[in-house]
Amino acid sequence: MFKLRMAVLITAFACSSSAMAQPVRKYDDKGAPPFKVLKEGENPPLDAYDNFVIGPKYVPAPERKKVDGVPEGKVEQFEIDSKETKLFNPGIKRDKFGTVDPKNPKTLIVETKTFDYKRKVGVYIPAQYKEGTESPFMVVHDGPGAAGGYKTILDNLIAQKRIPPIVLISIANGGGDAQGHERGKEYDNMNGDYATYIEDEVLPRVEKNCKVKLTKDPDGRAAMGSSSGGSAALIMAWFRNDLYHRVLTTSGTFTNQAWPFDEKYPDGAWGFHKTLIPNNPNKPIRIFLAVGDKDAFNPNIMRDDMHDWVEANNQMAKVLKDKGYEYQYLFCVGQGHGIGNAQQQFLPHAIEWVWKGYAPKKDK
Repeated sequence: MFKLRMAVLITAFACSSSAMAQPVRKYDDKGAPPFKVLKEGENPPLDAYDNFVIGPKYVPAPERKKVDGVPEGKVEQFEIDSKETKLFNPGIKRDKFGTVDPKNPKTLIVETKTFDYKRKVGVYIPAQYKEGTESPFMVVHDGPGAAGGYKTILDNLIAQKRIPPIVLISIANGGGDAQGHERGKEYDNMNGDYATYIEDEVLPRVEKNCKVKLTKDPDGRAAMGSSSGGSAALIMAWFRNDLYHRVLTTSGTFTNQAWPFDEKYPDGAWGFHKTLIPNNPNKPIRIFLAVGDKDAFNPNIMRDDMHDWVEANNQMAKVLKDKGYEYQYLFCVGQGHGIGNAQQQFLPHAIEWVWKGYAPKKDK
């Protein structure tokens, strides 16, 4: 019974597994991509498409401090009741973790039930926004805190003209985590449903409630997230490339978390680096990746060899390099899942890098 209980605990998704002791992976391990090691406190060049090592000491970015005279944006918040939406209504949740499908070890049998939920949305609006004009924007998953938490960074980057005056939309997930929960259904499944949900259900409410107009230009739209929120950001840009071209991920879950099983994408987000990116024509996606050397390693009861977050991100970097994508990859020493300390240093750089090269359509 004890072994069974431990097995169930180990199968929990990365957020819980990251709390356990995780193996340390090295940037020069066999099979890892080649890296350039940076000095303490140094971030990569803005024009680089390559792999870099930072840490283990991190220097908080100066953009995190308020500067006198810098115009400050405002933050607003509202709530969406699932009963008032079409997609993801109602939500799903499980009472216990699933069991391996005896007919398919790549997926689980999970019993779920439905429920109603409310989703908070935080919106940062830059001081430079002019009413009635179309604004570029960035969607951030697992909100709504990023709208306020990134405010000073955005104020400074915009004032220094290092990024355009973007609106940031930080959207809460529907609850729970991984297979059988609403968050897993929204973030981990390999389709454009969540991007469509944001397009049809969230963005119109942002425009109405916050009195802003959002661009339709996919080059002026970015998606950002950590863990499954990171894989969700790429899933949005891959399956709805007509809507999003820019992606920022930390500890991206490019692993096999998709549920229920979809025979078109049998490996979940692990398939990005295994088959989808290498076997398809390049898409106009600019992507930033970051992982910790102690990031999640979660063999779980599936034993599918597709639940190593470091390996997944390493393989992503390799295939992006081989295919000639605009990408940048940070390997963060001394960091676990979520790489919080390292983000204190690199997040302003990452946001600037993701937006580099953007110009409104009329200026192109």
